[in-house]
Amino acid sequence: QVQLVESGGGLVQAGGSLRLSCETSGRTFSSLSMGWFRRAPGKEREFVAAISKDGGFTYAASSVNGRFTISRDNAKNTVYLQMSNLTPEDTAVYYCAATNITTSIVLVTIYGDDYGYWGQGTQVTVSS
Repeated sequence: QVQLVESGGGLVQAGGSLRLSCETSGRTFSSLSMGWFRRAPGKEREFVAAISKDGGFTYAASSVNGRFTISRDNAKNTVYLQMSNLTPEDTAVYYCAATNITTSIVLVTIYGDDYGYWGQGTQVTVSS
C-alpha cells in the first residue's frame, strides 16, 4: 500500500506562484511514476503533469506547459509541482497520484485510471 500526502495549497493572487509537495510512504518511491491531477468545481478531473520513476522524463498538459514544473526527490520520497503565473482558471483541488504500471518504454501515463494510489488533495485558489 502506498500513502500520499499533499501539502502546499492555498490562496494566491493571479500571477503568483505556489509549490505543491506530495510525500509518499509504504513503497519504494523510485519504483513509482508520479502524476498530478486537478479537479475544478463542476468539472471532471484533469491531468496536469507526470514524471518518470527516475525523474528523467516529464510531461505536462498543454494548459500548464511552461508555467508548471513537476519534479521529484527520490531521497525524500517526494514529488513537487511548481506552479507559476497562476490564473483563476487554475483554481482546483490538486491531487498527486502514483503508479507502478509504467515501463522502460512507457515512462509516464496521463490517464487517471492508470494510477492506483491517490492523495487526499490540496486546494489551490487563485484570485483575480
